[in-house]
Amino acid sequence: MWLKPEEVLLKNALKLWVTQKSSGYFILQRRRGHGDGGGRFTGRLVGALDAVLDSNARVAPFRILLQVPGSQVYSAIACGATAEEINQHWEWLEQNLLHTLSVFDNKEDIVSFVKGKVKALIAEETSSKLAEQEEDPEKFREALVKFESRFNFPEAEKLITYYSCCCWKGKVPRQGWLYLSINHLCFYSFFLGKELKLIIPWVEVQKLERTSNVFMTDTVRVTTANKERDFSTFLNISEAFRIMEQLADVTLRRLLDNEIFELDPGLQDPTQITKRLPRKEKLHEVVDCSLWTPFSRCHTAGTMYTSDSYICFASKENGCCTVIIPLREVISIEKMEDTSLLPNPIIVSIRSKTAFQFIELKDRDTLVENLLQRFKEVNSSNTLHCNNLQNNNQNSLAFGSMCTLGDDEPACLGTEASHGKERSECEKENNYLLNAEALRSDFHQSGMPGLDFGKSREQIKESLWDDHFVEYGRTVCMFRTEKIRKLVAMGIPESLRGKLWLLFSDAQTDLASHPGYYVHLVEASMGRCCMAREEIERDLHRSLPEHPAFQSETGIAALRRVLTAYAHRNPKIGYCQSMNILTSVLLLYAKEEEAFWLLVAVCERMLPDYFNHRVIGAQVDQSVFEELIKEQLPELAEHMKDLTALASISLSWFLTLFLSIMPLESAVNVVDCFFYDGIKAIFQLGLAILEANAVDLCNSKDDGQALMILSRFLEHVKNEESPLPPIGNHHAFFSDDQEPSPVTEIANLIHDSYEKFGDHSVEQIEHMRYKHRIRVLQSHEDTTKQNVLRVVIPDVSILPEDLEELYDLFKREHLLRCYWAGGSAVPERHDPSRPYAEQYRIDAQQFASLYRLLSPWTCGEHTELLAHRTFRLLDDNMDQLIEFKALASCLDVMYNGEMNEKIKLLYKLHIPPALTENERDSQSPLKNPLLSTSRPLVIGKANGDAVDYQKQLKQMLKDLAKEKDTKTEKELPKMSQKEFIQFCKTLYSMFHEDPEENDLYQAIATVTTLLLQIGEVGQRSISLGSGSDEFTEDLQPEASASDQDAVFTDTVKSPHKDSQPSPVTEGDWTVSFEHILASLLTEQSLVNFFEKPLELKPKLENAKLNQYSLRTNGMSCQSRSEHAKPSMQ
Repeated sequence: MWLKPEEVLLKNALKLWVTQKSSGYFILQRRRGHGDGGGRFTGRLVGALDAVLDSNARVAPFRILLQVPGSQVYSAIACGATAEEINQHWEWLEQNLLHTLSVFDNKEDIVSFVKGKVKALIAEETSSKLAEQEEDPEKFREALVKFESRFNFPEAEKLITYYSCCCWKGKVPRQGWLYLSINHLCFYSFFLGKELKLIIPWVEVQKLERTSNVFMTDTVRVTTANKERDFSTFLNISEAFRIMEQLADVTLRRLLDNEIFELDPGLQDPTQITKRLPRKEKLHEVVDCSLWTPFSRCHTAGTMYTSDSYICFASKENGCCTVIIPLREVISIEKMEDTSLLPNPIIVSIRSKTAFQFIELKDRDTLVENLLQRFKEVNSSNTLHCNNLQNNNQNSLAFGSMCTLGDDEPACLGTEASHGKERSECEKENNYLLNAEALRSDFHQSGMPGLDFGKSREQIKESLWDDHFVEYGRTVCMFRTEKIRKLVAMGIPESLRGKLWLLFSDAQTDLASHPGYYVHLVEASMGRCCMAREEIERDLHRSLPEHPAFQSETGIAALRRVLTAYAHRNPKIGYCQSMNILTSVLLLYAKEEEAFWLLVAVCERMLPDYFNHRVIGAQVDQSVFEELIKEQLPELAEHMKDLTALASISLSWFLTLFLSIMPLESAVNVVDCFFYDGIKAIFQLGLAILEANAVDLCNSKDDGQALMILSRFLEHVKNEESPLPPIGNHHAFFSDDQEPSPVTEIANLIHDSYEKFGDHSVEQIEHMRYKHRIRVLQSHEDTTKQNVLRVVIPDVSILPEDLEELYDLFKREHLLRCYWAGGSAVPERHDPSRPYAEQYRIDAQQFASLYRLLSPWTCGEHTELLAHRTFRLLDDNMDQLIEFKALASCLDVMYNGEMNEKIKLLYKLHIPPALTENERDSQSPLKNPLLSTSRPLVIGKANGDAVDYQKQLKQMLKDLAKEKDTKTEKELPKMSQKEFIQFCKTLYSMFHEDPEENDLYQAIATVTTLLLQIGEVGQRSISLGSGSDEFTEDLQPEASASDQDAVFTDTVKSPHKDSQPSPVTEGDWTVSFEHILASLLTEQSLVNFFEKPLELKPKLENAKLNQYSLRTNGMSCQSRSEHAKPSMQ
């Protein structure tokens, strides 16, 4: 065990200890006399000294010391009772610390580092890792307090676990603590007087891998877009890496792939990641126990897993035995008398007159109490179903697994009880519409020569299955062993295929749980016009057209009903190509309603993210398949440098389960294996096919030839044992005029796949999916980003690299809201199915945060108000959300716009709809600039050129008047006095802390006075009536007689010459945009202010550093006080 480092004076200990190993910094010693057969007297003497000197009368016979070169003072850091134990500690030091110490410059740093690491290991060892939360809540609470104080996250950021480890900064390791929360990976270190805080959002992780570097043999590398971070010296690196992978996978799916995530609600609780539970089932207990297995006549050691509706058992020996017991099948759960032979037993009795005996259960009373409680809940919610089960045949196949239906079912399910009578009548009226039997039985072809051998083989298979049912059970609760897998690999008999598919896929439970549901869906969906319906009609006659069942209206009508009903049930998926081929085969072996539930099982559970907008699941599995090729077929991978071609060829294998590229009688055997083993069966069969063609593939010249080789091979995979007549493959690539290929028996191919490539477990494949799903999702995010930038770049003057950083900030702001918004409707803001530019949107609060960080117009306390006005102005459709393009265009005007564009933006921020939220929207200021003169403004000239400046101003205003007459854009409404005062306040706020602050204040005071006079003159002129000579006479006393005054007089009079109605009430004080722009142009200091070049990059760099702190500080303050404002930097 590791020891708290204590100094030991080695000079006085030489007689008691013998050094066995030593390195530059560590010494492994054995207690003198221990294990030394010839030293009996020495051993007794040392033992006597130990008894006298040691208060516990015991000293561990082995220890490890930390050695400081050149010093007699050492530190004991570990001890052990056996040589094996101490050697494990020594090996850990050699692998994790010995190479690291060479990077330190002085001895004191080495001692400090090692002692800190050992103390951290002791703390972690004591906490018992993940079980710490349950076994030692005080310890976890202490870590939680440190996590919250160090990173200042809101309460919504839940801590999952934490580890002691090192973070490498260059070649220097920093010892500290790694905190894993639901949204972030955080690291904290305080070493040698330096504090290090590191925050990595899971959603920014692009790769997670275990690797090694020059100093460490085993590290976890976390790669983001900009950096790679290495973490090492974990006490249990495998466990830490597994948790990190699962957290990254859950968070990425939750935040970047809502389309898939909604179909998998079990992922919505990131704290339940130690076991990935399908759908809504929650894992409650994991208990070691033994189960009586009658076929082996002994108790089999394993683990019991209990969830909301199931009791499951898995043997410790992989593949030995598994059992799934739905609580709906249970009659009773009882405790038996405890004996020495049967310690802590319980009996679970099920409806098929079978009982399961579990023994060696810890905390049996609590377990039984919890099981009985959930048993009552299941029975109370399924009373009608339980009554139906009692009347059914005891041997009926009723399979249950850890799956329930999703939340995307139509609302009609909630009213089943109230409309039961109506539904039963509808079922009676519509039963004739549905096929009561599988299409295979209706279109069975008999009497053909050469089928007798196949029939005899079928009889043999049926006999083997009957024998298996007798010994292992035939219901859902059967014992599942390696024997049943072998039977499945041989091919399920035609008569049992549909029933066993229902059992293995869990479709039978859904069918029994929802009587009448399919009939109601058919009624609701038939006759409705939608895009899915049109696609279905287009593909109906392409689905197994060579089979007689789909050459008749009976089969076509059944296929139409199933596909349309499913599209109505799950509009997120609707209809995807390849679903028609799969459903056709399901209809051949199952009743119509059963085929529907089989399709539900495949699309939503077995291949949950294959059939959707982006087919993420298929892409992930193609990447996994590439990795398996490199691992299992290295020679083929070496010859074919680019494996993406093979992955593309194999895509149809996964989407259609080989049904589209193999003869039907062979492909159904593959489907047998898929329903039993899941996607694992498709992976291993794909590897077997590539191995069988490896030589030809290595000799192929291009991808096209490789495609021909594989397609011809698959076309000639036969099933000689099938009782069905051979049916040509409509999807075959080649005709018989090619050179004939050798025939491959499907049973042999499946056997080879299990023998050679069946060693990968479902857990291993899922582990590989974690890694590749991160890559696939981030690849989609990069594609989205590049497409958004491609659209925005031509419309703005911001540099592409700055625009890219701005997009990252925009996306991060969206995600920050998703992290801690509580009940916020995240899918409304990020929808992967929307156009690229519309996938990420932010609300007013998020926009205000970005505005404070990025806007060059900082106005002190007025900034928040200006940010919200800007948001209302940009929100064209008034849905309270804006896209990235709107933000980029707004900042482009602020940083790169001409003066008139900037003034126009400010003007619009002080009139409706920006000023008041409920008024009608107006034209965006970012589309059509008001004025873009080719003559540059003359600024900074000598005093002698002042007349030229005024002439230029007068000419510009004349151009302005001409453009006003010819322009097609909507005229801006005039500004009222109240709005003008707000406008002036904004300008005053913008000039604060500017180097030319005094000149700017004086200039704006002059302009404000002039504009107030213009507004008053306009008010008087309107009240006096139409323009007359009196108007000019009244103007002269108010304004100084100069050229520019005459210009303003013209601009005031011009509206009365036009026929356009004024938007304001007659007699009100108003001023127009033209007045304001012209007035501002008269003051050179104001022109300089608005025309001076501004740099966006420094703001972006500052925002990257402070975005998190601004957000977390703001939310923390808000949680403490509703009136506190976010901190500003």
